[in-house]
Amino acid sequence: MAEASKASVRERALALLSRRDHSARELADKLVVQFDPELVLEVVGELAQQGLQSDARFAEVMTRSRIQRGHGPLRIRAELKQKGVAAEAIETALQQQEVDWFHQACVVRQRRFGGAPCAERREQARQIRFLQYRGFTMEQIQHALAVTEE
Repeated sequence: MAEASKASVRERALALLSRRDHSARELADKLVVQFDPELVLEVVGELAQQGLQSDARFAEVMTRSRIQRGHGPLRIRAELKQKGVAAEAIETALQQQEVDWFHQACVVRQRRFGGAPCAERREQARQIRFLQYRGFTMEQIQHALAVTEE
């Protein structure tokens, strides 16, 4: 009975992983709803050892995806941390991406607000809040606000 149960946990986990990568914690959280927590942790550990589940690979894919969406390093870091990815894996994933965060902030700002400089304080504050929400540092935001389309 325990083996059949273990096989069903593994089958469900592989079905989830076949759709997209998941962090170990995210996968375990989804499986615990249906199965015994101890069994889930055992199966997730085995999948990680076999290379079928990898937090490093998950972090890399998610980082690339979030960069393409126009998110900054602070938001990406927070999202990966929330998904249970270790700090070392997060930093490695961010460093592997060859992205100029200052340029990225400029592109995101220009896409949303155009290239014209901020005329009013109120508009500048609005753009700052938007870029903060997107996960850029204040230094990157100030750079993006200073650079205008010429």
